[in-house]
Amino acid sequence: WTSLLKRLESEAQERRGERERERERETRPKARQKTQRGAREIRWGENTDGSREERTKITMPVPDQVIVHPLVLLSVVDNYNRVAQNTRKRVVGVLLGEVKRGVVHVTNSYAVPFEEDESQGAIWFMDYTYHENMYAMFRKINAREVVVGWYSTGPRLREADLEINQLMTKYCKQPLLVIVDVKPRGDGIPIKAYCAVDEVKEDGTERAKKIFVHIGSEVGAHEAEEIGVEHLLRDVKDATISTLSTEVSNRLSALGDLSKYLEDIRCYMGMVLEGKLPINHEIMYNLQEAFNLMPNLNVEEVDKAFAVKTNDMMMAMYIASLVRSVIALHNLINNKEGRMATAKGKVAEPAKKAGEAKA
Repeated sequence: WTSLLKRLESEAQERRGERERERERETRPKARQKTQRGAREIRWGENTDGSREERTKITMPVPDQVIVHPLVLLSVVDNYNRVAQNTRKRVVGVLLGEVKRGVVHVTNSYAVPFEEDESQGAIWFMDYTYHENMYAMFRKINAREVVVGWYSTGPRLREADLEINQLMTKYCKQPLLVIVDVKPRGDGIPIKAYCAVDEVKEDGTERAKKIFVHIGSEVGAHEAEEIGVEHLLRDVKDATISTLSTEVSNRLSALGDLSKYLEDIRCYMGMVLEGKLPINHEIMYNLQEAFNLMPNLNVEEVDKAFAVKTNDMMMAMYIASLVRSVIALHNLINNKEGRMATAKGKVAEPAKKAGEAKA
């Protein structure tokens, strides 16, 4: 009886194994299954016994885009100027925001005490207790803002970044790393966003390791933030830049924005014509109203009037710039003559005193 029971048990196990293999064959993908952007693919390989197993694990989904708001950039620059200005150190802080449809909106941030050894990048210290206290206070102000990652003034990836990112996984599942260049060189945006994903060898010879992948990023703002930034830039004036060059640069910037908006309108209208998007009558009404407000430049009188008005405005700006330059040169000459007269007076005074002493 004992041998019979053992044989029946072994046969039952074999049948269960066959059923599991059949179920696996029915449920396994026929081709590669792709995860979201930045994640790995699933590959299936044959074992020695004929069964198939997964070779590469699926990593967590990576956000499609990161939008950094102006308040965050101002906070990062202020932190750098207070802590690490004129040094080779970098500053680190926590990013707060929310995720909407795969897009991360970074709306707020705060600095965190951070130190690292410049000679040995693997030695670093981050006061996470301070971070937890600050985050608890921020949650009382705005509960919708959660931890979405951390920032660094880089200006490049460093050795300890993966370890810091691993520490931030305690507070969010997929933390982002945003490197802010506080001393940008060029016209591009001074931010780069990264996300850590698992890299697994297909043959399974090595353990999984974390690597940073780049994510598209841009600077965006709500309407209230745009108004605040405009008022802030209005107060920041450079006296060395003439009014003419400022006006020209503003016109170029406005034309660039107009070109971008027109391209967005063209893409939207194309998708509506192709049937990919439904018709939004409110958008169509606003577009029609904007086109109706445009002047008809095909009329010769209107075209001539625009040209005359533009030429008159540019002539006034040019003359004002020349007058300003002449006044600046005049003040420079007066200042130089005053300094020379003062210097002559200082030289003549000792000689006068010496003559009075001899007399």
